[in-house]
Amino acid sequence: MGRELAVQISAQGCAVAMCDISPDDVEVTTHTCDVSDEAQVIAFRDEVQAAHPRGHINLLFNNAGIGGGGSFVSDSRDEWEKTFAVCWFGVYYCTRAFIPLLIAGDEGHLINTSSVNGFWATLGAQAPHTAYSSAKFAVKGFSEALIHDLSVNAPHVKVSVVMPGYIGTNIAINTGRILGQPDPLDITDADIDKIRQQMRRRGAEVEARSNDQLRAAIKQRGIDFRELAPTSSAQAASIILDGVRSQQWRILVGDDAEDLDRRVRDTPQAAYEPDFFDLIVSTRRDSP
Repeated sequence: MGRELAVQISAQGCAVAMCDISPDDVEVTTHTCDVSDEAQVIAFRDEVQAAHPRGHINLLFNNAGIGGGGSFVSDSRDEWEKTFAVCWFGVYYCTRAFIPLLIAGDEGHLINTSSVNGFWATLGAQAPHTAYSSAKFAVKGFSEALIHDLSVNAPHVKVSVVMPGYIGTNIAINTGRILGQPDPLDITDADIDKIRQQMRRRGAEVEARSNDQLRAAIKQRGIDFRELAPTSSAQAASIILDGVRSQQWRILVGDDAEDLDRRVRDTPQAAYEPDFFDLIVSTRRDSP
């Protein structure tokens, strides 16, 4: 989504500075930055000021994110904290670093990417998603709090919180790389056994599959996540930019996000019950 946002706003005449942890993925002006590291974020800001010496910025998109660290109980602490650091502290550090430049302009807009997991903290039955969800809840709350804060202290700066549903991106593929995990085809037999147990708990048919078949299925799952999504990254970027132009503070991306938001609001007490999970799964299965 970040790439598509950069493509679309640069096509409309905006000067764009974009950072990514992988230098091969950066376009416009090139900056390599791990947003979970505040020192790197400060260096990125200084590079932006040197490359775009205007003394202000008008738009700040905090869009970096990875998955991982699904279970607070059974996943590794390092993976949990890295996921949380990218998804939450990346937003916090970048906002801290760049908000003086937003305030310095005649008008500004801060756009923070949360998720549907910022209001529904799971991927479904038997699929804990605690690091990512905790971070996305934090992003949502932080953004809403800043709406009032900036209305008092810098009313010309607006805030939007973006909550995408299932968008066709490379997050499933890139997460493992950022967390230092091997290519799916190189996963050890011991780790495959753990994955097999996780998939079994989620109701997947894994008994008849060999370890190599599971490795291939895991790799294909990352590709399918990108290719089979109901909303493409380009479509998501267009929805986000339309929301920013109309100064929506709350931007849901995708019909699935709209549907899930409505269902959680209608029956919040039931949102983590098995019947609710079944309803969401059946709705997704029946969608065109």
